[in-house]
Amino acid sequence: MKWLVALIALSVPASAMEMTSHDMADGAMLSTQQVHGDCNGDNISPALAWSGAPAGTKSFALTVYDPDASGGWWHWIVFDIPPGTRGLAQGAGANPSQLPAGSIEGQNDFQRSAYGGACPPPGSGIHHYRFTLWALDTASLPFDTGSGGGDIAPFLKKHALATATLTPVYRR
Repeated sequence: MKWLVALIALSVPASAMEMTSHDMADGAMLSTQQVHGDCNGDNISPALAWSGAPAGTKSFALTVYDPDASGGWWHWIVFDIPPGTRGLAQGAGANPSQLPAGSIEGQNDFQRSAYGGACPPPGSGIHHYRFTLWALDTASLPFDTGSGGGDIAPFLKKHALATATLTPVYRR
């Protein structure tokens, strides 16, 4: 019987959700394009693409979080992204019309419903920016543009079918 279970496990193709970007790379330094204007950057959200969402995905959410900031820092929250979406265009975080219809941007820790680029304090070392895509089992979240990452994150964890993460870094 064990061999049958092993045979079945080997015959089922494994698929994992993946997220990529031509604007940034996992573990690499962010360019000035993705850096906040207060830190002499262009504050442009990167282009993102994804694939491999699990069956049953009813929507996506995207969060950008810096765990190295004192108390953590939310840079971007987008949710209610339709399930057929396969990416976000560069600059979509500054122009809601570039987001897929129905998508909502929550409030980042800069107090804006938009992308807020990297801007760590000088001398604070390397900061890691976790761009996390969430495949969710719900079509919409019970939040609006005034909701922050601290409010939304527990809901995302509870409803996640899968996640994919890119973690570029930055320091000043």
